[in-house]
Amino acid sequence: MAEYNEDAYKLARKAYIEHSCPFERALLSRCVNCARSRKLNLAEREAIACGDATARADCLIFYQALHDNAQFALKINPDDPWPFGKEIRAQCGGVRGLAAAQGNAGDALTDVAETVQQALARFGSHPAFPYSEIMRAVVHYEPRKRRS
Repeated sequence: MAEYNEDAYKLARKAYIEHSCPFERALLSRCVNCARSRKLNLAEREAIACGDATARADCLIFYQALHDNAQFALKINPDDPWPFGKEIRAQCGGVRGLAAAQGNAGDALTDVAETVQQALARFGSHPAFPYSEIMRAVVHYEPRKRRS
């Protein structure tokens, strides 16, 4: 069996995906949704691309703010890479928490880009988002269990 070349995959991914989605892991785990996302198959893997560069910019700012705020809540050293489980908790819990803070359901049907756009309209800017409420959702989010 041929050995898998991770570097070649990363180069192909970079060439094929113009705008990567910051919430790709959340979308692939199906804990949230996004109408602006496009699902792609690369080298027998699924990837998510963003079809709206403007919405992606707002999502990226929210993603970075989630990471900054969740470091303490999830007990992560800023210099260490994020473990997969904590990344999922930050992404899924963060988007669902932002939706819930606006009075929406905050479930698997929550649209990431739409939720961020609604929050910007409601709160005015990313720093004004209710991060204390969002962090409660991040801490309490439980990723689905692995199948045995």
